[in-house]
Amino acid sequence: MRELGPKILVQRLLPSAQMPRYAHSGAYGDLAADLFAAEAATLAPAGEPGSTVAVRTGLAMELPSTHGALVEDRSGLAVRGITTLAGVIDPGYRGELKIVLTNLTNASQAVAPGHRIAQLRIVQRIEATFEETDMLEETERGEAGFGSTGR
Repeated sequence: MRELGPKILVQRLLPSAQMPRYAHSGAYGDLAADLFAAEAATLAPAGEPGSTVAVRTGLAMELPSTHGALVEDRSGLAVRGITTLAGVIDPGYRGELKIVLTNLTNASQAVAPGHRIAQLRIVQRIEATFEETDMLEETERGEAGFGSTGR
């Protein structure tokens, strides 16, 4: 049986706002819920003013103190050169969810009300303790970073 996650209260701020929803549910359902544009927006070509825009969803959420959310790309938009930025939603935030979209292409891109513009992934909040040290444990990978696997 599938375990249900937390209940998230959602306030509709605009009549055109659509509730987040999973396209596929069940045992092999989606990891994230679709988020929809509540207003039209145009993203200018890459490098021009207006190529990055905060698109309104018309929604505010009440996340429990135990959870937050991450805004993720939709693969269909990403392959067309539209990606999301600034996608962390803390549990104490109660303002409107605005999705920061940027256009990486050389042509203007239009977003219409009702378009699926991002995905919302609910995550459990874990507060770490950060402790300063003079030395870190050695590992096989060490300091190898970007491209370290050779692929």
